[in-house]
Amino acid sequence: MGDIDVALEDGCPTEPAVRTIAMPADTNPAGDIFGGWLMAQMDLAAGNAATRRARGRCATVAVDGMVFHRPVFVGDEVSLYASIESVGRTSMKIHVEAWRRSRNDEDRFKVTEALFTFVAIDEHGRPRAIPTE
Repeated sequence: MGDIDVALEDGCPTEPAVRTIAMPADTNPAGDIFGGWLMAQMDLAAGNAATRRARGRCATVAVDGMVFHRPVFVGDEVSLYASIESVGRTSMKIHVEAWRRSRNDEDRFKVTEALFTFVAIDEHGRPRAIPTE
């Protein structure tokens, strides 16, 4: 497994693939951070890891086991961590965790996690072999 295994005392991994701030525009009609926004951020983090590993373009083909553990609030710093779990001939599975930190303190909490499947694709959008490391 990758970077996600290296964790601080609170269990939070150390090196994020993406870090962003939850803004008012990211809320649903009830004023809570929209789960779809968080899922999109996770897809960006997984896509970043997939593209680096495949050394080129990749596409999301599945998301499994999306679990929302805690809410995210406007103004929270959201850090997303990606770890490649397995690599096949053309596809790979990437575990992503999202952690939040309030802008008012240093406490971090895991808020969401899921397993993303990506396929490496060529310039025509067809599956291609993932290079060996």
